[in-house]
Amino acid sequence: MSQLAQSRAKPTGLADLVALIKPNIVVFALLTVAGGMSLAPGTPSAGQWLAVLLGTGLIVGAANTLNMYLERDIDCLMSRTKDRPLPSGRMDPELALAFGVAQAFVSVPLLTFALNPLTGLLGVTALLSYVMVYTPLKQRTTVATLIGAVPGAMPPLMGWTAATGTIDAGGLAVFALLFLWQIPHFHAIALFRRKEYDRAGLKTLPGVRGTTATHRAIVVYAIAQVVASFAIFAAGVSGVWYLATAAVCGLGFLLYSLRGLRSDAGPRWARNLFLASIVYLPIVFIALFLNGQA
Repeated sequence: MSQLAQSRAKPTGLADLVALIKPNIVVFALLTVAGGMSLAPGTPSAGQWLAVLLGTGLIVGAANTLNMYLERDIDCLMSRTKDRPLPSGRMDPELALAFGVAQAFVSVPLLTFALNPLTGLLGVTALLSYVMVYTPLKQRTTVATLIGAVPGAMPPLMGWTAATGTIDAGGLAVFALLFLWQIPHFHAIALFRRKEYDRAGLKTLPGVRGTTATHRAIVVYAIAQVVASFAIFAAGVSGVWYLATAAVCGLGFLLYSLRGLRSDAGPRWARNLFLASIVYLPIVFIALFLNGQA
């Protein structure tokens, strides 16, 4: 960033600190961790609820903050990220680093000792895989997309283990659905933002292997997503009303994914698929929570 731009930048404020944690992602994580805990067998105490929500919010905030710290130079190259606190010059990078580390140092002991070591381990795994593996690999390999989906799907499993202290089929099924949902969701973004991602040097499937391979991959993962949604019912986590909702939504999403195999499928189709994925997940999870069997 130029010295002129830095001189015009506004000083760091509370809004910039909040922006570092990516509030939308934190809220999503809190909803899914609460969902995982509510679906798990048992009746968690108020203290457990407080610990899992606070600990998850902090560890997700830490991951997002440290990700922004590491990617501040890349963010300068993309229109949707160039106005963030670090690339815009409004915040000292060292402050962002300290803020991210502080969140991590509070969240890990909270998850480990207020809940159980397994939940703490899952939280640490999510944090380290996102910051130390996914973030640097984004400029090296498309495999980063799969790696990044692991911490993204971790909150519901953390909620499950917070209540049960164990990992079993039910928790893994919910984890799998959220993991698989992220792949076509991200590939769709990468399709209609391909030029921007290429300019920033990010290795996306469209940029490396082309649109045809990406369209095919979306269909494969859409099929796997439907299977995972059915596995939740098979694991005894949900009832028949959830299964019916998951079947209708999943097959609808799959059918629209198949349209990507047509020769005229372009950025508009990709953007619509991205929007469809945003609609799909809340509907399926709401049905899951309302018709849960745990």
